[in-house]
Amino acid sequence: MSAGPRRFTGDRLLVATHNPGKLAEFRALLEPRGIAVIGAAELALEAPAETGTSFLENARLKALAAARAAGIPALADDSGLECRGLDGAPGLATAEWAGPERDFARAMRRVREALAARFGGIDRADRRAAFVAVLCLAWPDGHVECAEGRVEGEIAPEPRGEGGFGYDPLFIPEGETRTFAEMLASEKEALSHRAKAMAALLARCFPPAPEAPRGTGEPPRSGG
Repeated sequence: MSAGPRRFTGDRLLVATHNPGKLAEFRALLEPRGIAVIGAAELALEAPAETGTSFLENARLKALAAARAAGIPALADDSGLECRGLDGAPGLATAEWAGPERDFARAMRRVREALAARFGGIDRADRRAAFVAVLCLAWPDGHVECAEGRVEGEIAPEPRGEGGFGYDPLFIPEGETRTFAEMLASEKEALSHRAKAMAALLARCFPPAPEAPRGTGEPPRSGG
């Protein structure tokens, strides 16, 4: 009989990423729960080779490598953009499409050019797409818990917006007219693939966030 998911009980968590945008998103989600978030760069940890054949495999190997190197629980994600009109590309190669310089303007141009070449123009292309994220929480003894999040949407004809990071200026989530990069950080967080995966992992493995104090006489604050 299964003992159920393992619960995180510490107050320090290593997030195995060198991406400052991702690190900021994880801090916003975890620090309100009293968990101090440490980035991989703070411990001078090198990223392992991503040799997996799926987002799950890559997230798992990154989390395990970080947890064992640091001796504390570690959280890692593997995520990417899947374009229906490109048979799921860039997919696992989402970061590689930006080149070694991680030039995402180049990566977004490559997506648009590939769609235009296949369909005879970006306006005629199948621009349906999805952002996918898998999060894995690993302990130094090798135990791992994972969760997946997905947001459907489409590729914008042109990049728009100054916020976010990566492919955000090119992705319009379903039900929206704005790209992720045109949204406030709080708006993106409510919709994003990473936030959905994190919500599932929080429910599975983390204690609930403390309730706000009651009876202060102050009106509730807007979440905007």
